[in-house]
Amino acid sequence: MQASFSGVFPILATPFTDEGQIDVASQLQLVDHLLEQGVHGLGAFGNASEGYALLPEEKSALLDEIVRHVDGRVPVIVGIGATGTAAAVQACQQAEAQGATGLMVLPPFYVKPDGDSLLVFYSSISDAVGIPIMVQDAPLLSQVAMPPPLLARMAGEIEHVEYVKVEAPPTAPKISRTMECSNGALTLFGGLNGQFMIEECQRGSRGIMPASDMAAVYVAIWDAMQDGDMALAWDVFSRALPLIRYELQPGLGVSAIKHSLVSERVIRSAFVRHPGRSLDAAGLRELKQLRSLVWPV
Repeated sequence: MQASFSGVFPILATPFTDEGQIDVASQLQLVDHLLEQGVHGLGAFGNASEGYALLPEEKSALLDEIVRHVDGRVPVIVGIGATGTAAAVQACQQAEAQGATGLMVLPPFYVKPDGDSLLVFYSSISDAVGIPIMVQDAPLLSQVAMPPPLLARMAGEIEHVEYVKVEAPPTAPKISRTMECSNGALTLFGGLNGQFMIEECQRGSRGIMPASDMAAVYVAIWDAMQDGDMALAWDVFSRALPLIRYELQPGLGVSAIKHSLVSERVIRSAFVRHPGRSLDAAGLRELKQLRSLVWPV
């Protein structure tokens, strides 16, 4: 029986050197940092990981390092963003062979699929693997719409489709509708850096996959909600919201995340790969001001 995913699963940033090479030591230090903050799982090679800017051989080598270092302490969900079915199947099989606990799979987005094509795509992956699939419902990124009845149909017809990461605004109503359509067959997670984390959880979401620089904040919110202390949950969230919003800037959010991790001496460089951009001097001042509002949690 597969483990059930629940809680805070931050998407690992991918640290580089100042010259743009993979910094394995910083990557493993980030893993330790997040585990010390009480996260319930980890995500690799998502948008906040700059997965789009990594070479296939880099992903493979880095995943080996991450899985070996985690050593089963928490689940590791690997993001897959291949644009063709055969390529996605191969990437998912490789991630499973390297020790991934789950697969977060973006739909093909270069040639936009209809509902029947999406069923073929995810069925092809499910037939080739033996671990849970999380459908990444991210139309702001993929421009692929997956309505709740279609997601429910996937859960009913495709063996390993067990999770959906809902990033289709407005997310909270979609959580409600998907829960209703799937009759509880799907476990739903939120994304988009947790900007509607509380509303999503109140409607049935069982986890959040934010960026990796504010893990302690999201864990504190999660723990407060599990304890039924909504006043505390809202207090922590409200202090973090300006920074959450700041990190959602297209093209600049990863830079902000990395500069925050450098400030905490978790990683050594805030380098981002093109086409990502780096914060300018004014942006760094803004980031410092926003960070001062959040801590201590």
